[in-house]
Amino acid sequence: MQRKIRSKSINIMQLRFFCQVALRGSVSRAADDLFRTQSAITRAIRDLEASLNVILFERHYSGMVLTEYGKCILPRARRAVEDLQAVPALMQKLRVRTSASTVLPDAGWLFHTRRLEIFIQLYHVNHTQTVATQLGVTQPAISAALKILEKGADAPLFRRTPEGVRPTAAADVLYPHISRSLNELDNIWSDLAARRGVLQGSVRIGALPLSRTQLLPGAIASFLACHPNITIMTNESPYESLVSDMRAGNIDFIIGALRQDEDLPDLASEALFEEDMLILARNDHPLLHDPDPRSKLGQAQWVLPRSNAPARHLLDNAFLISGLPLPQPCVETGDAAMVRGLLLHSDMLAAVSTSQMRYEIDNGLLTVLPVRLPDTTRRIGLTFREGSLPSPATQALLTFIHNHVAKG
Repeated sequence: MQRKIRSKSINIMQLRFFCQVALRGSVSRAADDLFRTQSAITRAIRDLEASLNVILFERHYSGMVLTEYGKCILPRARRAVEDLQAVPALMQKLRVRTSASTVLPDAGWLFHTRRLEIFIQLYHVNHTQTVATQLGVTQPAISAALKILEKGADAPLFRRTPEGVRPTAAADVLYPHISRSLNELDNIWSDLAARRGVLQGSVRIGALPLSRTQLLPGAIASFLACHPNITIMTNESPYESLVSDMRAGNIDFIIGALRQDEDLPDLASEALFEEDMLILARNDHPLLHDPDPRSKLGQAQWVLPRSNAPARHLLDNAFLISGLPLPQPCVETGDAAMVRGLLLHSDMLAAVSTSQMRYEIDNGLLTVLPVRLPDTTRRIGLTFREGSLPSPATQALLTFIHNHVAKG
């Protein structure tokens, strides 16, 4: 998911100075830490306040004290800065011959907002002239920014190909950190607006199949009825792709069937409810009148989840537990519209989770075959990046999702 280009971006270096002054409570101490003059720090804070149109510090005899607006943006500002400050250690790990005792260089080469935006756009677009046009800069400016980034990383970030430039392994390491940092900058505007009592911005959702039919549309419709100025964007990519986008800060949360991600400690999940899988058929399917439909399942034609989907593993296990031959798919799909169309026009059966086809069941379009599928209970819920700071709009939508679940 490509990041939206903002017309007015926050100066990340000024934000770095802000965080250091907040930490030390003093311009002079922050200046010493950052090897800058006091006047440079003071000017940067003043310019940042002018850019944000708020006062961030009160100047007391005892030092610099954060205002309520300063306290409002500090947590997100720290996240943006810390993400960039973590980069030198990651770059060092890529260098095989680097000694573990080598002193890490300062991450100052990263603290230039336009330079970071150029990197992100080039990572996605892979064409320097297109990026130059999108950002309103010249191609030499793109090349100059890239040269500084590559010197700081001490590694090539893009390689030239006949189709354009392609990211290297070093760029792949840099990307999520830079992307998260820039996304945090964007959310600072929403934090300040919320402090003034205004909800603004956007919410970006990774929507897995089990959330798309009723849960998410219902919650979004209720939310937008109260907050019509918020933009909602959904991404229906495969789970692994959604996780990558969430790690880069391009998705606020994923909603759908929860995965067992013990090997992904950077993810956190919250279960909303549980449900079982069931077998669906058209309303006049012959097996609905069969005294023993269970015995006929082995000969049935099936619409099944894809072979690598968690639901498919649960289904296969249910058939093994029941002593039945594994169902053989005629069609593999996770698309509810495809499942509905296939069942309505054939004698196929489909194994689905309840919420995936809730509309069709509740409105009598399809019928549940009275055959239980044991041990197919799935948890439906939310997945977040561990420690992430949801934007005010995201927090508000999550409240509507919880309320929608509570109402059933």
